[in-house]
Amino acid sequence: MSKKDEEKLEEKLEEKDDLSLEEEISVQEDDKEQDIQEGGEEDKNSADCQELETKVKELEELRLRDLADYENLKKRMEKEKSQSVAYAHESFARDLLSVIDSLDSAASLEVDEENLNESLEKIREGINLTIEQFKKVFEKNGIELVDVENGFDPNFHEAIMQVDSDEHKKGEIVRVFQKGYKIRDRILRPAMVSICK
Repeated sequence: MSKKDEEKLEEKLEEKDDLSLEEEISVQEDDKEQDIQEGGEEDKNSADCQELETKVKELEELRLRDLADYENLKKRMEKEKSQSVAYAHESFARDLLSVIDSLDSAASLEVDEENLNESLEKIREGINLTIEQFKKVFEKNGIELVDVENGFDPNFHEAIMQVDSDEHKKGEIVRVFQKGYKIRDRILRPAMVSICK
């Protein structure tokens, strides 16, 4: 190879090296720009991640607050329910106060020995008024007497004895020993009766 050829080859190699160097610089600059963009994206992703974490914390706090509110509501409802049960008879008891007042008045009544019959009559009248007050209180609260006029019913009557009677048919109620009471459709106490054999 001649000297000229060698020089030309060297020039070409240098040109190639120069091009490679320029290309490498260009590639490095592109990489830097890409790194800058990626860094911006990383910053953006980091900000998005922090925002999501903040929202998750807020939602968790909201969920915990709602759970606490639910528990408080549940406790309040249980307390109100127990108070309702404990004071369910308050209205009925208040209605009975007038009855006990009447009985107190009758018990404190002084008996005039000279007018004994008149005093006894007043006591009897007071007792009858008290019984009427009881009936009104019972009626107001859904309590009523068990019917004994329509014959014996084992759901409402308790037969404590059987007797012979020419005036009654077999199984009919002959005598009521103790009145029965029911509250609406539920029996409080069955009527104690005797029935005909």
